[in-house]
Amino acid sequence: MVGREQAILSIVIVALILTYGGVSLFVVVFAVYPFAVEMFRQADIPKRLIPGTVALGAFGATMDAFPGTPQIQNIIPTTFFHTNTWAAPWLGTLGGLFIVVLGVLYLDWRRRVAKRAGEGYGTGHINEPAVIENKNLIHWTIALAPLVAVGVLNKVFTLMIPKFYGATTSVALVAGGTPITQPVPAVTALWAVEGALLIGILLVVAFAWRRVFHSFSEGSKAAVSGSLLASLNTASEYGFGAVIAALPGFLVIQHGLATIPDPLVKTAVSVTTLAGITGSASGGLSIALAAMSDQFIALANAAHIPMEVLHRVASMASGGLDTLPHNGAVITLLNVTGLTHRQSYKDIFVITCIKTSAVFVVILLYYLTGIV
Repeated sequence: MVGREQAILSIVIVALILTYGGVSLFVVVFAVYPFAVEMFRQADIPKRLIPGTVALGAFGATMDAFPGTPQIQNIIPTTFFHTNTWAAPWLGTLGGLFIVVLGVLYLDWRRRVAKRAGEGYGTGHINEPAVIENKNLIHWTIALAPLVAVGVLNKVFTLMIPKFYGATTSVALVAGGTPITQPVPAVTALWAVEGALLIGILLVVAFAWRRVFHSFSEGSKAAVSGSLLASLNTASEYGFGAVIAALPGFLVIQHGLATIPDPLVKTAVSVTTLAGITGSASGGLSIALAAMSDQFIALANAAHIPMEVLHRVASMASGGLDTLPHNGAVITLLNVTGLTHRQSYKDIFVITCIKTSAVFVVILLYYLTGIV
């Protein structure tokens, strides 16, 4: 995309496009890793920088900052604040750019330091992928079409679903049964993302049926194996967080966080603290909002702060301290790349610090300018 001389930036951009196009964060790790290895090997960049690079692209701005991202961390707040995935577009965009620019500058500085020290890609690595063959590749516009479709249709469905269904919708599961009434604003974001992703999948099948058909068996094996690894890692961390939330010590933490007076700072600190404790962005966000969203909303209303701003702050805060060493995504990333915490976690931690600071930059921007 931008040449092997800019391998780090190239991988970050690819990961950003994939995650913004609706590809799961965990899937992006598996999809991007072979390309990262090839580009880093050609550019003679140390392999130990790959996890930090992939983390910036996959777990960075398109996970929770950029408006409209279909990742779960941007969807969870919609249920509590009755917002949609496009909440606070200016704040989200500026916060996302802060993460990407600062992250790329840091990783490029690490690359230059390694180059001056005479360190290259290295040898004796494990989990090295097969060499990629550049033969019979489809046109790049076709490859991007499903990803672009997800982003565009997510916005279209977000606008059209409330107009089509109105404020509520009812459905009876059996003939003559009591209908179940569902408030549409609470599920608009979920329905919009699901509809956009389904159409994106159909576009992949339509554009690449022959490729999908011939490699379906082997591809399914790799997909199932990767999904089980990611699911079990995340499930174990989510369960760990649920156990912590049930302990008496959790009440001490909750009461301590309740003493923070500013609504946005309180939301950010509460969510990122619980995400760090549970080791899961979605887990920490869900626990924090389930336990304290009423407090956040009351304080925000009293301070005349829009729910969109509260949504964006909560979403971005979930992606802060969640990537501590015990995080499921971090463990998966290191397992896939064949590297250890000792070799590569330092760079992931710096990206974590950049993401955490970005939340407070967004809060400062809101208070200084009032933009949403």
